[in-house]
Amino acid sequence: MRKSTGIGLGAPLLLALTLAVGGALHLGQAIGAALAMVPASPADEGAPTATNCPQPPAALAKALLAREEQVKLQEDALRDREAAISLANAALDVRLEELSQAEESLRATVALVDSAAEDDLARLTRVYEAMKPADAAALFGSMAPEFAAGFLARMQPDAAAAIMSGLPPQAAYAISVVVAGRNARAPTE
Repeated sequence: MRKSTGIGLGAPLLLALTLAVGGALHLGQAIGAALAMVPASPADEGAPTATNCPQPPAALAKALLAREEQVKLQEDALRDREAAISLANAALDVRLEELSQAEESLRATVALVDSAAEDDLARLTRVYEAMKPADAAALFGSMAPEFAAGFLARMQPDAAAAIMSGLPPQAAYAISVVVAGRNARAPTE
């Protein structure tokens, strides 16, 4: 999703007004030239013709030329701003693509790490299952109940039972409480 460029309604409105004023000026010149080429009709005998039409005041002509120059400068500024916005959008698109690629790479790395961690836990669980129950019970008796419960819950029931039977009653009870309470707060619906 792109962020707003901050232009708002002002820039398009200013562009429309600028184009309208420029068009009106050009239209006025074209109409004047067209009227000057129309031959005088007999009804216009007393009307001034293009050859005897008075020149507009110099100040008005100068003001119109200055205004036209100002409109051209504004049009140029708007074109420059539009080009800058276009460049910024292109740079933003490139950055978004880079971010998307980095996110995909991170997702792949996390999946690889998760898979490796799961493989390590499965391998260690198999090692504990393969141990003599008395040796495994001595090891599990020294573990924190939460840690030991994680491995015992992954083991085959007969291997877990053999290890639990070799634990001191307090340790076996603490591990049983952890295993039983793991899903106690899971939603039922």
